[in-house]
Amino acid sequence: MSDSDVRHQIEALIDPELGRSLGDLRMVKSVESIEGSVRVTIELPTTAYPEPERIEREIVELVDGDVVVDFVRTVRGSNSGGKIGLRIANVICVGSGKGGVGKSSVACGLAFALKASGARVGLMDADVYGPSVPHLLGARGEPTVAEQPGADGEMVQRIQPVEVDGMPLMSMGFHIDEDQAVIWRGPLLHRTLTQFLEATEWGELDYLIIDMPPGTGDIALTLSQLLSISGAVVVCTPQKVALLDAMKAISMFNQVKIPVLGMVENMTGEIFGRGGARDKALELGIAFLGELPADPEVRIRGDAWRVSTLIDDDSPVRESLISISQKVAIEVARKVTSGSGLPDLEIL
Repeated sequence: MSDSDVRHQIEALIDPELGRSLGDLRMVKSVESIEGSVRVTIELPTTAYPEPERIEREIVELVDGDVVVDFVRTVRGSNSGGKIGLRIANVICVGSGKGGVGKSSVACGLAFALKASGARVGLMDADVYGPSVPHLLGARGEPTVAEQPGADGEMVQRIQPVEVDGMPLMSMGFHIDEDQAVIWRGPLLHRTLTQFLEATEWGELDYLIIDMPPGTGDIALTLSQLLSISGAVVVCTPQKVALLDAMKAISMFNQVKIPVLGMVENMTGEIFGRGGARDKALELGIAFLGELPADPEVRIRGDAWRVSTLIDDDSPVRESLISISQKVAIEVARKVTSGSGLPDLEIL
């Protein structure tokens, strides 16, 4: 068969994660016959694609003779930051219906798991009233301001975020004392979040993870107006009262036109039970992204400012976090490749 015939057959294969043909997804980059062997290059839609060997096995079974399959990983995005001039492919919000469910720890773990996959990731702590991300990561210091050329060539002031293990981070926690309360009305929140996004030198990112405040406040409105958000992850614990509040968070995201990527069940185990979020996700027809056990090591590392190490080899939740990050990345890729994003929010 000619290279074009082989390519046509490979393009007809169904991607095991996205459920569409490789051709439809534009994942077959090249097919070349070289000295009796066939070399196929497949472009995966995210760095966090799980088990690409499944695609390789199908191609090897399909093509007669010696086959070499190469994978390249490119994060496809919805240009989430384009409306305000940011070079951010995908913005992912991590929210919850109530506090105390470990939302910030999940947001940090998700960010570092995606970074470990090879993606360029930033983290923004939008929980202005209770900014816990700097403490969880042991991040200290204060963002600096530097002048640099703007789009029109004139010098503009840009905020340089704090970096944690090479990841840019912004948080209100860098601007207040740990015991200081923030008592603001909506307009101040809107102005601060706008500055955190528009005036910060985030660089070019594949994913920006935003740790949302708990509940259903107006910060989601601000973010949905400023950004084309790729989706939201809702964190809850297994018990019914937490699930009731999680339903409110899902309702809020739906109302402000932010697609819900799925649910994460945190603190699964003997104390709070297991399976409540999975059952609720199934009932609602949304993805269940995984569960994280109620392991004391998570609390210990959080208290010691070492949440970033939850993806290290010795972490009891490493595999769970990596699995959740892969499922989140696939859900983002699914929405990007389907072209069925929700319309921009209009505030009347």
